Amino acid sequence: MGFSLDDFHERHRSAIIREWVLKLKTEVGELYVRRPRRELMDTVSGAFDANREMLVRGDFGPINRFIDRITRMRLETGFLLSDVQRAFELYRIIVIPLLARETSREEFLDALCRINDCLTYTIQRFSIHFQNMHEKKILEHNRRLEEEVRARTSQLRESERKYKTLVEEITDGYFVIQDEVIVFANRAFCRMHGRSIEEIVGRKFYSFVRPEDRDRVNDIYRRSLTTRSAPRSLEYMRLDRDGDCFPTEILAKTTVFDNRLSSIGICRDITERVRMEKRMLEAERMAYVGEITTSLSHEIRNPLAAVTLNLKLLTKTPRIQGNDLRRLNISAREVVRLERILNELLDFAKPLQLQYAVTRINPLVRSCVELLEAKFRENGLSLVTRLEKGIPDVRADGEKLEQALINLLLNAVEASGREGEIRVTTAYVPDGGSPRTEISVLDRGRGLPEAALSDLFKPFFTTKTKGSGLGLNNVKRIVEGHGGWVEARNRRSRGASFTICLPGENGHVQDTGR
Repeated sequence: MGFSLDDFHERHRSAIIREWVLKLKTEVGELYVRRPRRELMDTVSGAFDANREMLVRGDFGPINRFIDRITRMRLETGFLLSDVQRAFELYRIIVIPLLARETSREEFLDALCRINDCLTYTIQRFSIHFQNMHEKKILEHNRRLEEEVRARTSQLRESERKYKTLVEEITDGYFVIQDEVIVFANRAFCRMHGRSIEEIVGRKFYSFVRPEDRDRVNDIYRRSLTTRSAPRSLEYMRLDRDGDCFPTEILAKTTVFDNRLSSIGICRDITERVRMEKRMLEAERMAYVGEITTSLSHEIRNPLAAVTLNLKLLTKTPRIQGNDLRRLNISAREVVRLERILNELLDFAKPLQLQYAVTRINPLVRSCVELLEAKFRENGLSLVTRLEKGIPDVRADGEKLEQALINLLLNAVEASGREGEIRVTTAYVPDGGSPRTEISVLDRGRGLPEAALSDLFKPFFTTKTKGSGLGLNNVKRIVEGHGGWVEARNRRSRGASFTICLPGENGHVQDTGR
């Protein structure tokens, strides 16, 4: 009696499914590690039975229905296309050794060809289906984003109009200058500068101007006395008593006051207007980013899917060995990196939405560390955790905080090189009436360039040769969305530290004494 592929699947069904689930948990991706084992058993069983029907009976119905179901599941939970393709490939990896032990050469080649045809059809159909659904999702998201940007822009314009009306109705600061000296100022002008009338009258006007703006302000003042070419309004940064600077606008006119040539001005604080202008620019920038993401999803993701599929197939070709295989694997990794950059850009374009729930900080940190254990081992890194006991729970979006912490841990891995050390600590800081919880990631790499410290969290700024410059910006957005902040500094000995600070007043709940 000859070899029966149907009988083979019947005898090995349980063993193949168990090993398939094990490999999903250990060899594919971080998201598979986090999926419930029961769910993986269900999906793997479905894939196995659908493959069997296609291989043995030529029935494509079950695999088509399975692809429809798994595509929706994986798209909704944010899986990478490459990870799901790898999950399908595990079937071949597990089955081929079993076939080799039970079949003759001719039987083995016949079964192998049928399995290859089966997986080629499955992966190609899934990839096209996944990309089509993903593109629809992105287009819908961008449509909602554009509507939201338009609504926000309208709100900001209406808010700016109301603000200007309000400014026109309140008392502005009035002053008179003669020979660069203030000879008159009203109470509003004094309040704006945090000084009494005696501390203002008789002093040079430029002493209340930020040093960087003084030459420009003095030049405009002198020209206004001798020529009509000087502007009637100017913006500068004023100084208050404490040395703080605030954006200010002056409307001035040259006239005769007390029988002397003078400059009469209206001084107006424009801090809120400047903030609104920045918000307007931010809204326009977000709309532009939304347009870019639509273009990227269409122009880059589809070619990437084709490149990924072909690279995967080529790496399975027995004729490709040695340096050629290594080059293919490098290319495959670079394609995955491109997909990750696109995902970071999409995260940057999306409005941040937080789902608050009671969150335990130390278990959250342990979960992130365990998730990246393989990454630490791969790079020969030692990990030290010091988690303070008794840290109160917080109301937070645990998934978003995990995303931020994992980003910092991956940055620490890249900065540490090989055989370094990474420390992760947690602490509760009472700090009088302003308590906070701190999560710190410390590495022993080369540290951060001092000139880059102030720009680290800006969008698209990066010190890496391979990076999008959006990772740390997304960390900042998530933490600030929780009312907190992120601190970055160089360590005294060696390396850098990043600290997430979550203020207590933003939602610590009472510690139940665990």
